Amino acid sequence: MKRKYVVFVLLLTGFLYACSQKEKPQPVPVIFDSDIAPDYDDVGAMALLHYFASQGDIHILATVSSNLDSLTVPSLSVFNTWFGRPDVPVGTVKAGGARMGCSQHWSDSITTRYPHRIRSAAEAEDAVHLYRRLLAQAEDTSVVIITVGFLTNLHHLLQSPPDSFSSLDGVALVNKKVKHWVCMGGAFPAGKEFNLYVDSLASYYVLTHWPRPVIFTGYEIGSRILTGLTLVARGCEGPVKDVYRISLPYWKGDSLGRCSWDQTAVLIAAKGVSPFFNMVKGNIIIHPDGSNEWKNSEEGPHGYVVFRMSPDSLAAYIEERMMYCGGENEHGSTTGR
Repeated sequence: MKRKYVVFVLLLTGFLYACSQKEKPQPVPVIFDSDIAPDYDDVGAMALLHYFASQGDIHILATVSSNLDSLTVPSLSVFNTWFGRPDVPVGTVKAGGARMGCSQHWSDSITTRYPHRIRSAAEAEDAVHLYRRLLAQAEDTSVVIITVGFLTNLHHLLQSPPDSFSSLDGVALVNKKVKHWVCMGGAFPAGKEFNLYVDSLASYYVLTHWPRPVIFTGYEIGSRILTGLTLVARGCEGPVKDVYRISLPYWKGDSLGRCSWDQTAVLIAAKGVSPFFNMVKGNIIIHPDGSNEWKNSEEGPHGYVVFRMSPDSLAAYIEERMMYCGGENEHGSTTGR
């Protein structure tokens, strides 16, 4: 009888373990595309990106720059290295895009102080080349693209011809491989927002040719979610804290914290819209100057988020995860290389 009981317990344990493994979702493969430099909420977004990767929510396929500024690629490499993922591919726009520097000078500070494998844009892979390679390798309708900057790279991707990675052109490749795109851009239901108007021709082309669903988190969302003060006061030493410590005093309007536009896009990609937001379905109407309007439609392929949780509750949730320090033995020396 005792032997039968032991066998039963072992079988039950195995069954419960198998069930728990079945219920655990697979990490979402993501490509993170940023203009990292003109603002510093991108840095908070990078911290969230690596936090959610450490929790098994996402798998970072690549981090990509949509900005021609010379320090964007090294900055991405600094954060990938700091959080223990120095080999995450880094891509960049090589030509035909905007160049916007870092007025707060945090990017030159962290790239001098912290280790990073990729030291210049010349060492980074061409963004379209990287997108096509990763999408061709991915399972169908599996990849989530996160943009928190200009749409330059997506513009070039959609216009790309077949190549050695795929016999499909850009639009067909996106349609086959992308699950959806989370875009920090636009203002809803209507307005004119930075990420869409800086390279307005790219925005117009992408948003009139994109074949897959899009979730927008607009200017009006992140502007009410203020973070950074707790991070500076209590966060661990490292490049994320350094950036906020340098940048928060720079603009008087940031005395209560910095707007968290880009963090909301990473949050949605990793955890979904609910329970943080509700979504209004419809179609974005994009104009050549980068301004946008909205047409409601339950059948529309686009959606923009509105608050479900309060902005203060979201700020607390996001900032706690921005304070992620990384696991043991993840950080290199504090001497740039």
